[in-house]
Amino acid sequence: MKIAELSPVYATRRRRLAEAIGAGIAVIPTAPERVRNRDSHYPYRFDSHFYYLTGFTEPQAVLVLASGKSVLFCRSRNPEREIWDGFRYGPEAARERFGFDAAHPIDDLDKEMERLLENQPALYYPMGADAEWDARAMRWLNAVRARVRAGIAAPERVHDARVLLDDMRLVKDAHELGLMRRAARIAAQAHRRAMQRARPGRYEYEIEAELLYEFRRSGAQTPAYTPIVAGGANACVLHYVANDAALRDGDLLLIDAGCELDGYASDLTRTFPVSGRFSAAQREVYEVVLAAQRAALESVRPGNAWNEPHDAAVKVLAQGMLDLKLLQGNLQEILEKETYKRFYMHRTGHWLGLDVHDAGDYKRQGNWRALAPGMTLTVEPGLYIRAADDVPERLRNIGVRIEDDVLVAEGGCEVLTAEAPKAIADLEALMRDARGRD
Repeated sequence: MKIAELSPVYATRRRRLAEAIGAGIAVIPTAPERVRNRDSHYPYRFDSHFYYLTGFTEPQAVLVLASGKSVLFCRSRNPEREIWDGFRYGPEAARERFGFDAAHPIDDLDKEMERLLENQPALYYPMGADAEWDARAMRWLNAVRARVRAGIAAPERVHDARVLLDDMRLVKDAHELGLMRRAARIAAQAHRRAMQRARPGRYEYEIEAELLYEFRRSGAQTPAYTPIVAGGANACVLHYVANDAALRDGDLLLIDAGCELDGYASDLTRTFPVSGRFSAAQREVYEVVLAAQRAALESVRPGNAWNEPHDAAVKVLAQGMLDLKLLQGNLQEILEKETYKRFYMHRTGHWLGLDVHDAGDYKRQGNWRALAPGMTLTVEPGLYIRAADDVPERLRNIGVRIEDDVLVAEGGCEVLTAEAPKAIADLEALMRDARGRD
């Protein structure tokens, strides 16, 4: 959709935030540019809260909500800098295209804020997120307080705006879900491509390149995070990103990779055999993880608590560890003492959206949050069996994780990344067919 067509979506979100604030003023800055080395910057990525409310992707921008009006502060047009860095909207064009009530040059922010804060009862901004912004907000407040003898009052209360925004972002609207479904399909196709091109003797980075190629050719702007392409024992390192080892015949390959499309992330993990066929031991471990994911997915439904999918997965994984002779004792003891954490040490999922680990609390007032339609999350159980003397030799250095992106829907859930195969027969068939075309 074009920017002008989307502006009502962002305007609605700004109205919702203004209504939640009531009397007061909100200041939401975008992210700063970051230097990578010397005078070279990292590729710019906007702040997620700011983008959620504006759709505006340029750096050096701030949104202010005050007295029912939305005001953007952004860079002015600069023909000389645009020769080097590209097009800038400038305040007037940004106001018109993105549907703000007013817009000003970013250089006017401090002066205007001292005026806008006059006689406001409260200030909302991302308090504590950035020391420079904390100091800037205090300077504004002190400048207004200095005029108290003129009958001007400064805000008496300062709040963290992220508390309200996190809750707003937790349930996705139709526009967000459309983007997330597309991002999920692109990620699924990229994983299929990786499966078809994996061979013994190739390097992890070659398979990473296949993923990145498919992301970009399909319209995604960037990976949502650094891809994990982990063969053999590397799959037992949860955040392995070196991606520089050779793929060996007989090993599994764990790929955790998602893309970002118009700000929204996909997050997908598949594990498959480099040779195209699972060994008996690999099959046993994989089936345990797949059964754990099925149990977790069955628990993703409206009204269930956030932790129920995790608890369902852990129970299946713990029983699997007993069956595989990785642990001794009984199931209840393993669950109570959490000895399963030796081989499964992370949670079964997280919120997903504009951020890979998206906004939103998991507990409210000490209780796990209830799932509701429109929430999006990952479901990603795993088993990571590092080599040790007390581990059966046939199971050593097997790492398996299976992760899907999931939408809580009426009566259950929708798996957004279902186009990426995960049944053993489907994985082996896809890889067998690809080898048949070589």
